[in-house]
Order: sequence, then structure tokens, then C-alpha cells
Amino acid sequence: MDFEAYFDSFSRRDWQETEAGTVRFAMIGLGWWTVEEAIPAVAESDLCETTALVSSSADKAERVAADVDTAEAALSYDQFHDGAAADAYDAVYVCTPNALHLQYVETAADRGKAILCEKPMEASVERAGRLADAAADVPLMVAYRMHTEPAVRRMRDLVREGFVGDPAHVHGHNSQPLLEMIPDPDQWRLDPDLAGPGASVTDIGLYPLNTTRFVLDADPVAAQARMTSRSEGFESVPDERAAFTLSFPDGVYASQSASQNAHESTFLRITGTAGELLLEPAFSPAVPRELTLSRGDVTADCRFDQVNQMTEEFDYFADCVLSGRDPEADGEHGLVDMRALEAIYEAGETGETVRI
Repeated sequence: MDFEAYFDSFSRRDWQETEAGTVRFAMIGLGWWTVEEAIPAVAESDLCETTALVSSSADKAERVAADVDTAEAALSYDQFHDGAAADAYDAVYVCTPNALHLQYVETAADRGKAILCEKPMEASVERAGRLADAAADVPLMVAYRMHTEPAVRRMRDLVREGFVGDPAHVHGHNSQPLLEMIPDPDQWRLDPDLAGPGASVTDIGLYPLNTTRFVLDADPVAAQARMTSRSEGFESVPDERAAFTLSFPDGVYASQSASQNAHESTFLRITGTAGELLLEPAFSPAVPRELTLSRGDVTADCRFDQVNQMTEEFDYFADCVLSGRDPEADGEHGLVDMRALEAIYEAGETGETVRI
């Protein structure tokens, strides 16, 4: 089998439609992810600029803005809601705790701004639905950075082209030692009032869940789950460790697991009737990806050039805004994940199979 033929026509940015133009962003929520990942990613982008910084206080926003050459405005949350410097940006990136997304999306949508909202959309299905409704008349994208990861896009192409035959099973995993990375047991990711129903599945289990949907181009119809929390710092959440199975149409089953208190490990495996694809590591942003293709008695490994996933994500969103098309991960796409998350937590609590 000529495996090289499966990569000859692959283009890293097969989504790109425009080469010119700039979308100016207001960054809302200046935690470590925005400051260390999002703002530097936009500085490297072809189609974006950071022109406004929005935080709990104008002083903090000004401190961050001092290191951003393109910044024109530094605002408190209240000033943002009041409309200060609204002419300085075209779009917003919302990276606050999950339960606070809705209010900033509502304000941005009222002013006709495009919206890139971090995943998950909100802390509940009900609030996520309100968010989608609020943004119905403006571009809205949920920030699934794996959608623009070249290795994941090629993986989806290979499934579509029939490389694995009919998909049968998916195995995915994502874990990390959260309290070693951020040594604060009072952080919002461990607070159900801010994060939503859990910690591991909502935050990092969403990666194998959503990436499976993207690669298979299918949505889950039922969930089963088991979860437990035993360690100090995880008393308020049900899922220090979680394992869940999602049923997809045509008899495809996805067995997935996540933990915020385990060794860092990520992978995604698609097994079909004719072959198999393994992406490992899968979801860590700063590690080069290797895609292993197996079919018959032949196996091949393909390494992908490292890309800044956040730069790809921002440029994809800006490309959609500038070309006037809807992003794939729109509000309805995000709502499917929210319904799946709700079903997983219900299944973990009841031990029953829950329809999505």
C-alpha cells in the first residue's frame, strides 16, 4: 500500500479562504491561559491583533496591555459592559471561568461583535442555550483548538477516505496533574459554581469527546460513565478520575477517560474494519504529534511539524469572519457537547445509560 499517497494532497491550512485583513480582538479574562497562550498566539497570527484587554480591574488590564504593542484600550469588566472603547475591537475572546461566559457574550453580541468563546460554552446546558441564542446574529465559535491541528485534520480526512474502513471503536484519554501545574486548591476549575458539574470531564475530557466527534463527523446518542474523587483538593467535584463510553450511530463506541490528578498522558485511537489510526500525544499543545497508520500488515509513522494551535485557531476564526462564512464549531456544535457532558455526569451519578 502506498501510504505516501494519503499525504500528498494534504494542506495544513485547507480551511483558509482569505490572505488579507485584520480582526481586532478584545481579550476578556486575563488569566494565565490568555496571557501566556492566547495573546502570544495572536501576536504570531496573520489575520488578528490584540487591541483591547479586559479584566477584573482596569489596573490589571493596563499591566498586561503594557506588554502588548498593538493594545489600544485596557478595561475593567464594568467598563466593557458599559461600552467603553467599543470601537477599538471587532471581536472578543472570552476566557473567563465557564459560568461567567454568558454575560460577556451577551454584551459583545449586543454590540455586533464576533465571538470566540472558550470551551465548554458555559456551566450548564441551559446557560449554553442562552449563550447560543444571544449570539444568533453574530459569528460565534467555540474554541476547540484541535479542529485546526493539522494532524487531527488529516486524521479526519483519512477516516472520510475510508482508510480504516468502517469505524468501530474509538479510545481516547487525557490526564494531567492539575494541582502540580496550578498549586491552588481554591482555583475555579475545582469550584462547581464556576466550572460546572465537574473538573476532569468538563475541562480535559472534553478534548477526546469533541475530537472524536470532529474526526468521525458524528454526534453521540448515549452515555455511560463511572467517576470517583478521593484525593485532597477534589472534595467538591465528582470526577477526579472518570471513564465514560459514548455510543455513536452505526454501532460505533468511544471509550474515553480523563483525570485532573494523574500523569500527563493523551492519545486518540480510531479502529475500523480495515485499519487503525493512533494519534499520540493527542491533546497537549506544546508537543509534536505523531500519527501512526496501520492497515493489513503495514504500519507507518508520520510526524507533523509543530504548529501553535492557538494561532491556527485564531486565524481560522478570523478567516471565517473576514470571508463571511460560519465556523464549523458554532453554537449548535458546542451545545451538542454540553448535552453530552450533562449525560456523562448523570450517568456517572446514577450508573444508568443516559440518552443524549
